Formats: sequence, C-alpha cells, structure tokens
Amino acid sequence: MATNVFFQNYDFFNEQQLIDDLVIESIAIFGVDTYYVTKSVEAVDNIQNEASIAVFDNAYQMEMYVKSVDGFQGEGDFLSKFGLQIRDQVTFTVAMRTFERYATRVRPELMRPREGDIVYMPMNRKFFKVMFVEHESVFYQTGSLQVFDIKCELYEYSNERFSTGIPFIDSAFVPFSTTSIDNLSDLFDADPIAKNVFYEYAGNTFIDFTEIDPFSETITYTANT
Repeated sequence: MATNVFFQNYDFFNEQQLIDDLVIESIAIFGVDTYYVTKSVEAVDNIQNEASIAVFDNAYQMEMYVKSVDGFQGEGDFLSKFGLQIRDQVTFTVAMRTFERYATRVRPELMRPREGDIVYMPMNRKFFKVMFVEHESVFYQTGSLQVFDIKCELYEYSNERFSTGIPFIDSAFVPFSTTSIDNLSDLFDADPIAKNVFYEYAGNTFIDFTEIDPFSETITYTANT
C-alpha cells in the first residue's frame, strides 16, 4: 500500500527550507566562530601513497556548533613512553548551507568538509584535524539533510606549510618548524630541551655503519697477511 498522497512528509520544500533556517539560526546563536583550513598537496609519493609536501593554503571563517559540550573527548592527556601526549577529540556541527555559502561558492570542488583539513577554533587557539565527516547524523528530517558532523582530533604539527594569508594562523607553528635547520646544533638552538648533540656524540663512540659491521656493533677487523 502506498503512502497517503495528501500528506507530503518527506517531499515538501518549504518545510525543508524552514528546518534549514532554524538549524542555521541555532548554530549562529549557540555556536562558535571557527576557521576551516583546507589542505592542498603539491607532491605525491605514488609508492607509499602519501603526500610528501602538504600546504594549508586557504581558510574560511564560519560558525560551527561544538557538539561535545561536556568537554573534549578521546584519550585526553596522559604520559607514555614517548612523553606527554594530548589526544583531545571534538565534534563540530556545521550547517550544509553555511559550508556552501562560505567555502563551496569560493571553491566549487569543495562540496563538503574533507578528511585531512583543519578546523581552527580561536576561542582556545587550537587546531583540530578532520578525521571523519558524517553527513547523516540527523537522519533526513522531512526528507533532507541539514548538517555535517566533523569529527576531529588535536592536530600534531609535522612541518606542514601554512599559507592562508591570515597572520595568526600562518605564524602559529613557526617557532616549532625545523625546515630551515641544517644540523643538530641548529636544532639544539631551536629546542633547548633536546639533547640531540649529546646523543650524536655518544652514538659515535659505539655505532659504526660499515660494510663489515651491518649490525652497528664496533668490532676489530684484522686483515689476513
């Protein structure tokens, strides 16, 4: 039996538009200002299937709702054998029409938030990497979708370049960049806590990468006479 033709519960444009307007207004009231920073790839390693040069080149300001209102999710802050690790996670909600207005109209190929991009939240001055984008978090109200859920985790800087034209974003990781460092002494100047020079000198006393010593153990080789 077909559904009642006198009730258009899932195919009524005016009601869909009304819900879109209410969602956008709610996020504008209860949300926060963010910058959506896009990443472009300038070189691709086809063997390892990864980007060898990544540049964050554009930033679009838009409002998003912080869905994890009770605080950051994830594993939080903890000490491991690698030192202090901060693995905060957060979920942002952005209206589809809002993303289209600020991002898609500028870059038509950017139809939705992409994994690998960054969301910068000025309120706490933190960068969050987009890990997954859920487009069906609110399941077809009146037959349409209204929002994207952007699941992010705290961004770990790895010498990526920032060239968005926004000074406080482009300069955020300059003190931690090592792209202009030529040797370990320069790295020691950039990070006074690092002991790279000490480890290099200590390693030279027992590490020997030679053809006769493939396991890096110092041995004595006596030629046959």
